[in-house]
Order: sequence, then structure tokens, then C-alpha cells
Amino acid sequence: MRIATWNVNSLNARMPRVEAWLDAVKPDVLCMQETKLANDKFPVMTFSGMGYESVHHGQGQWNGVAILSRVGLEDTAVDFDDGGDADTDARIVWATCGGVRVASVYVPNGRAIDDPHYQYKLAWLGRLRATLDNAESADGQVVVLGDYNIAPEDRDVWDISKFVGATHVTDAERAALDDIKAWGLSDVFRQRYPDDDVLYTYWDYTAGRFHKREGVRIDLALASASLAESVEHVVVDRNARKGTKPSDHAPLVVDFALS
Repeated sequence: MRIATWNVNSLNARMPRVEAWLDAVKPDVLCMQETKLANDKFPVMTFSGMGYESVHHGQGQWNGVAILSRVGLEDTAVDFDDGGDADTDARIVWATCGGVRVASVYVPNGRAIDDPHYQYKLAWLGRLRATLDNAESADGQVVVLGDYNIAPEDRDVWDISKFVGATHVTDAERAALDDIKAWGLSDVFRQRYPDDDVLYTYWDYTAGRFHKREGVRIDLALASASLAESVEHVVVDRNARKGTKPSDHAPLVVDFALS
């Protein structure tokens, strides 16, 4: 089963590229983030015509997450299952696809360490862990994919000295990510490439970052043990970051040996 995640940075702006990519790569499941669409504007019929069922959780010009599946789409849900109030942002959607429990997540950016959005980010990550505790089983087939807005290690940014005092690399963010992984999830990209550096998923549009290979690895696929053990191939599709009007993120694609 091929499962991918891609922050498309506005589906309206990126739709032709998404359609062409789906046709070429043919993932069984695609998680998208930053669709920036209301639910009634999501192109359900276009994706259906390509063989994909879909579920979308959107709020208009900001945020928005989706799951496309051509192996079934069941038990869909949005938001957290932790007993708290509904999240004000559209940042998480769940579905069972071909027997695999899939979540598409768009973790808050955090903006700056002294910004309230940073505390929201840490609380959001805590709510994701609580939802896993309450609603999922680490013994099952679970994968939580998306834009985490956290570089797990210093080597996951092109120059750590450029991030001093910034978000995405703080101890608190990394500890919250580690707590999510401690539930029973593995970073399958790092599992596949334990010793390789300069492997990124996001490059800012400015200063020629992409061409200089000055990126960060913030798009992750965290899989439960049974799934992580079945990984056959993992790749960041850098070609999707090239050309006309690309997203600033590249798709992360994982192939699992599942019947």
C-alpha cells in the first residue's frame, strides 16, 4: 500500500499539479494539508473521477486537511477525541483506508516562542497524544502523517545556527513530538535513512532555498510497529517541488508491504 502526505499550500493554486501527481505516482492514500478551502469548495467529484474517495475538514482560506483513498474510506472523523472542546482550526482528519487507520495532521506553526500560538502548538500536540490514548490502539495499523512543523533533530534543518531562538527546533516541541512517538509510533523516514543528512521536505520560496538545498524536514509519517516493520520504500518526491507554481513542500511517499 502506497501512502503519501503533501502540504499543498492551497489546493486551488495547486490542483493541476496534484492531479498530475496522482496520475503519475498513484498513491493508494494521499493526506493533504493546507488545502485552504471550505468543505463545500473541496473538489470531491474531480477526485472521485480519478478513483479516490475523500474526506475533507476545512475552514476557508486557512488550514484545511484531507484524505484521499482508493482502497476504501471508513470511520471518518475530525478533530480530537480527548474530552476537550473542539479545536478552532481545521487541522486533523481521520479515516480507515484498506484496514489502516490514517490521520492527516497540520500541526500549528507556533510563529514565535513568545507568541500565544506557540503554547497552542504545544497544547495541540498534547491533545493528539491524548486522542491516540483514548481512541486508537498501538497494536493496530495506525499512521499519522502530515506537516508537523517540527524538525525532530538538528540535522533535520539545513543550518541549526539559523534557528537559534526560533520555533520548530525547541526542546519543548521536540519533547511533545517524542511523547507522541512514545505512544508506539516510528518516524519511518528516519528509520529508513538513519545515517543520511540533507534530506528535507520543505524549502522556503525565498533566497533560492530549494536550489541551495537549504531546507527542513518537518513533514513526517509516524507509523505503529506493525506498519513500520512492513515499510518497503520511503522517498521525498523533490521533483514535485520543481517547476511552475509548486508548493513549498514536497510529498513524502511510503510503500508498505500490505496485502
